[in-house]
Amino acid sequence: MTICLKTTPLNKWHKTMGANMANFGGFDMPLWYETGVKTEHLAVLASAGVFDTSHMACIFVSGTGSFKLINYCFTRDMATLETGKCIYGAFLTKDGHCMDDAIVYKLSDTFYMICVNAGMGAVIANHLDENKSCTDVTVTDLSGEIAKMDIQGINSARILSKLIQNPEKVFNQMPYFSFKGNFNESLLGPSAVKLLDGTPILLSRSGYTGEFGFEVFLPPGVIVKFWKDVLSAGEEFGVIACGLAARDSLRTGACLPLSHQDIGHWKFKNHPWEFALPYTLDKTGFTKDFLGAKALLSTEGDSFIYPFAGDSLRKVSAGEETKVMDQTGAVIGKVLTCATDMGISRHEGKIISICSGNLSPDIKIKGLSCGFVMVSKKLTPGVMLTLMEGKRSITATIVTDIRPDRTARKKIINFL
Repeated sequence: MTICLKTTPLNKWHKTMGANMANFGGFDMPLWYETGVKTEHLAVLASAGVFDTSHMACIFVSGTGSFKLINYCFTRDMATLETGKCIYGAFLTKDGHCMDDAIVYKLSDTFYMICVNAGMGAVIANHLDENKSCTDVTVTDLSGEIAKMDIQGINSARILSKLIQNPEKVFNQMPYFSFKGNFNESLLGPSAVKLLDGTPILLSRSGYTGEFGFEVFLPPGVIVKFWKDVLSAGEEFGVIACGLAARDSLRTGACLPLSHQDIGHWKFKNHPWEFALPYTLDKTGFTKDFLGAKALLSTEGDSFIYPFAGDSLRKVSAGEETKVMDQTGAVIGKVLTCATDMGISRHEGKIISICSGNLSPDIKIKGLSCGFVMVSKKLTPGVMLTLMEGKRSITATIVTDIRPDRTARKKIINFL
């Protein structure tokens, strides 16, 4: 049976540039270009790379009841979220299982934008509609109506400064997980961020690589030109187009989850992303009531997710067929993600990164396998595991973090 895949506005450009294309979330998306995954991965760590992320979906929630609705359906406590800031969290079922993770943007006290994963716009919009407790809230699925691209890496702001109006003002006081502007002036009023030709955009200081960078939301009709402009403006910095494979290896090294793979149809707890839950200080309860909260406080059927790092480039496949074994040889779980971060290595018992700086010339960064495992018992950092795929096996160590010295949270002044 032929599957009819959706396309982003950049699809023709990807194919013209010889991208290796594949089905991702129902979209025909580039996995890598002729440059190759390793080059694309390292470009983001050393300078900058651009990603087509128009497969992701946006939802508008407006009205005086918008805060109440989102605060009940979303795991994060929205009470302290300021206008111009965004926040990461998840939408859960009543059983505490993750429907999808998302970022919520506060445009005003009565207007929010939610960015969810490919194919999830209608699902989450319907979920919100089903949980409305008042009439003064409107949920609008904008799937396909907004284009999006990410520029990630230490030279991102320098490149964008060539392409937007008043860059000094735009980049002034723009901390991590803040945003400026909008892409619909008829609905949201004048945008604080515009391209040189006057096109309004929403510029968010966020991303899915763990490195300094931005996510750009803009009208679909202008993204192809803007994409080409970014590549042209960034030529002096060596910026390149990057596919989903590099996006996956970068996010894994940054200890970020992939929805429906690292988080999914099991309880959204006992994992590295518990900051997305509104726990009280003693972790015996939550600071608010939300959908799925009661199920999360139960210990029945609990499993545990941990990040790991290998001791070489060698990796195994993720999935049910790859076993996680403890030091006694007992099978205790499965591999959720296993990728290779080409920007890290082990040195004197520690993981180091090409982002660390001041590395001795004799230290060679060769890359390490890394990812996430789901196991049936609690483990502590430093515990050694064996990941077995058929006759192939690798040694993995439970860690608290993977790629050190990431740049995402550093002050913007360092990159202007």
